[in-house]
Amino acid sequence: MKNLWSEKIAGELDGLDLLVYATHLIGQDPDLVLWGGGNSSAKLEGSDHLGRKVPILWIKGSGSDMKTMTAGQFTALRLEDLLALRDREEMADEDMVAYLRCCTMNPSSPKPSIETLLHAFLPAPHVYHTHADAVCAITDTGNSQSVVQELYGTDVALIPYIRPGFRLAKLVERAYYQGSRLRAIILDKHGLVTWGDSPKEAYSSTINIVSKAEEFIRDVGGPRSGSKQTASCGASSADRHRLASSVAPLLRGALGHSLRTLLSYDDSPDILNFVNDPRSRELSQVGPFTPDHILHTKAFPLWLEVPQNESPETLAGHIHEKVEAYRSRYRDYFERYKSAGVSMLDPNPRVILVPGAGLFAAGRDARACRITRDLYEHTVRVILASSSIGTYTSLPIQDLCDFEYWPMENYKLTLLPPEKELSRRVALVTGAAGSLGRAISTKLVREGASVVLADLDVEKLNDLSEELNRDAGQQATTPVRMDVTSEEGVAEAFQKAVLTYGGLDILVSNAGIARSGSMASLSLKDWNDCLAVNATGHFLVCREAIRLFKQQGLGGNITVVATKNVPAPGKEFGAYSASKAAQAQVARILAIEGAELGVRVNMVNPDGVLEGSGLWSEDIRAARAKSYGIPVESLQDHMVARTLLKVKVSPQDVAEAVFFLASDRSSKTTGSMIPVDGGIREAFPR
Repeated sequence: MKNLWSEKIAGELDGLDLLVYATHLIGQDPDLVLWGGGNSSAKLEGSDHLGRKVPILWIKGSGSDMKTMTAGQFTALRLEDLLALRDREEMADEDMVAYLRCCTMNPSSPKPSIETLLHAFLPAPHVYHTHADAVCAITDTGNSQSVVQELYGTDVALIPYIRPGFRLAKLVERAYYQGSRLRAIILDKHGLVTWGDSPKEAYSSTINIVSKAEEFIRDVGGPRSGSKQTASCGASSADRHRLASSVAPLLRGALGHSLRTLLSYDDSPDILNFVNDPRSRELSQVGPFTPDHILHTKAFPLWLEVPQNESPETLAGHIHEKVEAYRSRYRDYFERYKSAGVSMLDPNPRVILVPGAGLFAAGRDARACRITRDLYEHTVRVILASSSIGTYTSLPIQDLCDFEYWPMENYKLTLLPPEKELSRRVALVTGAAGSLGRAISTKLVREGASVVLADLDVEKLNDLSEELNRDAGQQATTPVRMDVTSEEGVAEAFQKAVLTYGGLDILVSNAGIARSGSMASLSLKDWNDCLAVNATGHFLVCREAIRLFKQQGLGGNITVVATKNVPAPGKEFGAYSASKAAQAQVARILAIEGAELGVRVNMVNPDGVLEGSGLWSEDIRAARAKSYGIPVESLQDHMVARTLLKVKVSPQDVAEAVFFLASDRSSKTTGSMIPVDGGIREAFPR
């Protein structure tokens, strides 16, 4: 493991800023901590509310991520008040949490870590706690005590597993004072605690202890933490993806009848090695390598072997049966091992292992899926490393259930932001790079949807995706090049949606082109181009969506961006008006046929949306102005003047209507056509 300490950077920092720097160094290495795991602290002098100089313990706030946390996410506590607890022998979790809150110097600070007293009772100024993969690989063996002693001698103490809290803090303190040469303490099935007189010393100690464990694992023939293995799967990437894309919608349907979920697919080399290893079916059911991951991964994954060459119906039945068996096992686990006064959490699996395909991680959004996926990738490495040392072991199942339903751990769930209206929904927007597509995609993402952005303009797509993901703080969108006139291209784009998010809930058929000219002068090419995109392209994407909705069995939603020209065509706009009328008729038929699947199909009819529009090219604007007998610069004013409300229609106006139809706000509506045109009398739906 590489020591990343920079004297140049650290030399310009002090106090809390130096603690933040050291914390980031630890947090950026996934072999040390992942997604909110671990802890860091510093004992510094500061001022209390009366300006008196007092010793302060600065410690990571509960749920904060060491990779990205700021100074404001550390909590300051009066150290002398914490040390007053050293003479006590017992303290209940609830009493300890209440006491810690009383010791907090700023009432608005984050809730301090449950391991605050562990950091306080160690006398060193700087204390770090990690869940290092290599260290956990050593402790997750049946002979962890002898391995730790062989590797570190008397320099490192091993404490048998005990849940974080007051008792663990006392045991760590006792071990520290009993060991005259201790450099670190390892917590069995949990992680590593190091310390130092300076942040550099504590950080370097962490790196040295972990590096020695990595070298040991490598010497006994196991996979080094973080190493890349060669996949032992004979299937090609294309074959794996075909299998995964056939399984994902059926799996998503089996998981989502009570509460929809997203799925993230992973066929990285480490995962493929694991799911295709004959030992892994048994090893995967032993338990997590640290209980700190259990909220995200659950105690056990679902091992899902997929029968070959079965009909879709048989495959669907098999997957539903296996998911229900997992739920039944989870309910039994909960009833048998639960503590008093707790309610059962979601019984669905979070990790699904599919031999020959890879892994699916389930979650409420892309971020939740990524956390679960990342944690289990490291679980795989630890399991294989532990197996190379001896026998991989986890905690007794009673301890796993106690930790999963421990109020101190469940508190982290309360820190999650509330779910938005389209949370757990996957949308695909065609023509996403245009002005309407951009506005629609932005609205759907802001309302919580995960959106596949489809268009021919890859550069604009990528820019839009980066912008929306940055605003959302996660991979809320994924761009995919799609030519709606290509049957193969449409199928590939939908497969990308399935492999990225697990399936589909909302299709917004928005891609369109326009050609102008009288029927007498219109070229066959212009006529065919309009039909290819506006009618055939609409048919192809809707057909693919309906097939996917049927596989999932969760219903679905298709929202079609039609046009005011469907009920009120204009002269010299025949190819556009006729092709969009065909689009609307396909939508009506889809509403009839989709109803038995729980699929709603509705249309919005915009008019005169010139703002940023690619459809309204300079040539089209000139042609339409000519047909109205007005100068081209007066086109927008003309369109406003002809509306009953005398208003300009914007892309955001259309996006609001699409959102209404795509959301449960319109759950009893299908086959409808909503004008977004400012009020054009002849375009009233009839």
